[in-house]
Amino acid sequence: MPELPDVEAFRKVLESCAKGRVIRRVEVRDAGVLHGVSARRLREALEGRRFGEPERHGKWLLARIGDGPTLVLHFGMTGELVCGSPDEAPEAHDRVLFTVGDDRQLRYRDQRKLQGLWLADDAGLERLLDGQGPDALAVDRDEFEAALSARRGRVKTVLTDQSVLAGLGNLLADEILWRARLRPTGRASDLTEAERRRLYTHMRRTLRSAVTAGCVPPRDSWLTGHRDDPSPTCPRCGNTLRRSRMASRSTVWCPHCQPDDS
Repeated sequence: MPELPDVEAFRKVLESCAKGRVIRRVEVRDAGVLHGVSARRLREALEGRRFGEPERHGKWLLARIGDGPTLVLHFGMTGELVCGSPDEAPEAHDRVLFTVGDDRQLRYRDQRKLQGLWLADDAGLERLLDGQGPDALAVDRDEFEAALSARRGRVKTVLTDQSVLAGLGNLLADEILWRARLRPTGRASDLTEAERRRLYTHMRRTLRSAVTAGCVPPRDSWLTGHRDDPSPTCPRCGNTLRRSRMASRSTVWCPHCQPDDS
């Protein structure tokens, strides 16, 4: 599933491919990814205008269209944004194509179509993002600590709750908790001040590294690089990793590095 680093990579794709370019043509190949806007309305609102500076908030990508509305994209489980040429044949899962300038085409590609595209004015954009917490890469330490200390849920569940913190998904939450040596099943409200500060520090470091990679990288030195091994072991201590389900998600941790202190 695309998480904050992936969406930041898509923001850079949009910026390099389309920023400042005139949208010559909008081709909706599958209207099932459009939310609250028809294919005709999307074309009328975008064609002839230019893509402005793209922004990201958590897992949402915001593409302002000149002095007009904002194109809002969410990538669900399988979405991505790619830059190609109008001469290249569309792939099976290319849902919306934006031809920009004379030689580039921005493509919203998504196999499962769990999210998609919105077109929003300022008030509509505010409504779309109303339930989102602060961006995980932009939140300051005090705001982060206050958000965690006020929640009684399990710390992993709190980290992946987009209304608390926007941008963290399953892979990032497991990686950050492993680096911070905190058990994912612990209560967020039970964390000490030192633990909350350690968690914030490792969240920032993990996000910066992942954003540079454009994804949550499956490196040998990362938990992410071993979670899908047939017999996964901790890259830090060598002990066998544990796997369970939490909020319908696969959760991986090291019982030695992340002990249960309760």
